[in-house]
Amino acid sequence: MIHSIYLKYKNLKGSLYRWLVMRKARSVGKGLKVWGRSELNNYTFIGDFVNFNGIKIHGIGKVVIGNYFHSGIDCLLISSNHNYNGEKIPYDETHIPKDITIEDFVWMGSKVIVLGGVTIGEGAIIQAGALVIKDVPPYAIVGGNPAKVIKMRDIEKFESLKKIGAYH
Repeated sequence: MIHSIYLKYKNLKGSLYRWLVMRKARSVGKGLKVWGRSELNNYTFIGDFVNFNGIKIHGIGKVVIGNYFHSGIDCLLISSNHNYNGEKIPYDETHIPKDITIEDFVWMGSKVIVLGGVTIGEGAIIQAGALVIKDVPPYAIVGGNPAKVIKMRDIEKFESLKKIGAYH
């Protein structure tokens, strides 16, 4: 009984979070799931079968999220910088857009921070707590502050699973 009430509450909450994301994003593909409170900028483009568990996308840069993306809890994407070379210090009112691209099948652990100007390649895994400040190659597993390549996925296995549609 208590379990079924919890599931109904969780699904209701997920539906509300999903509605809020769909209202804000520039475009949303099919199969979006949102299980944690998420905030987006007006320049976010979301692919198919994306799962958010609480993501915040701040800034004025374009953010493109590919198909089958999964985020952990409390991820942050920052898609612009303040202008520190302007007419005031430490910065002026100007914001400089810095686009972020996340390709298909990326899995991002909890509390990851991604700064603007970054592309995360297909099939990459971002370890929980990582600070991503530069591009991540396809199939790389990265972690740390700043994030560095720890190892590569088995590309042959990845491609064979992709070919048969073995998606989570």
